Amino acid sequence: MNVYDFDGTVYSRDSSVDFFKFELKRHPLILRRLPAFLIKAVRHKLGKCTTEELKACFFSFLKDIRDIQSELALFWDSHMKYMAELYMDRSKATDIVVSASPYFLLELPCKRLGIKTLIASDVDIGSGAFLSANCKGNEKVRRFKEVFPNERIDKFYSDSHSDLSMAELAEEAFLINKGKIIRWNTRKGN
Repeated sequence: MNVYDFDGTVYSRDSSVDFFKFELKRHPLILRRLPAFLIKAVRHKLGKCTTEELKACFFSFLKDIRDIQSELALFWDSHMKYMAELYMDRSKATDIVVSASPYFLLELPCKRLGIKTLIASDVDIGSGAFLSANCKGNEKVRRFKEVFPNERIDKFYSDSHSDLSMAELAEEAFLINKGKIIRWNTRKGN
């Protein structure tokens, strides 16, 4: 099986940022949540709040959106064009996506791409609150093994060094850098 990160790998951009910008154009009042996010970002940088708290503050704009499912459909109707060519050229029915982005945000594009298994951060669609740990780094490994305790990863693709622990599970791992695929040497001592 091949496993992929989503943002910067399957999708050539950052889906959370793109969705926020899309919603900001449609619902400008969500901008009122920006000052609280900026304060939270400084607190996070100083180690005074968790990544989950920071991201929950970012996604609090969801409280201002009435019909999220309709908005998600409109968003992905206009943003499927940003799916990475490198993924589209390699996609298989058995592909798995493991991402730190919210499940609710990635569910629709994964369905449209034929990806049957999505492991992502569990975020409340009405409030932006995190219902589980942010699915990043070692949490990705834990969540993957929870779903696939005995499976082997043939190839792993990501644009982030924070996915090293996932890359170490794979027979082959690849870093995505500006749309180019680079073999990721994860063997210690090499």
